[in-house]
Amino acid sequence: MARPWEADPSASFAHRLGRTAQELGLSQDEEYCPEMWQLDNGDVAVIGRDVTTDYAGRLPDGVKLAPDERLVVLPGSMLRAAKPDIPDA
Repeated sequence: MARPWEADPSASFAHRLGRTAQELGLSQDEEYCPEMWQLDNGDVAVIGRDVTTDYAGRLPDGVKLAPDERLVVLPGSMLRAAKPDIPDA
């Protein structure tokens, strides 16, 4: 059965949401940093620490990860800094 939503790997990065990890004082290394980007199709790409294995046995009831999904964590301050870039529903 087809999923109602699939990631489109042909979508391009349109613009960063929020500020860089360096601007937030979260990283000194420009090569390996958490990021949030809006894609040109409106979807959002998140780069964070892969903690799938760490959380796999303790997900909340009703939360499931598909074999092709990963749970990533990024700093809360990064999401808060992106709030002005995220339109209201």
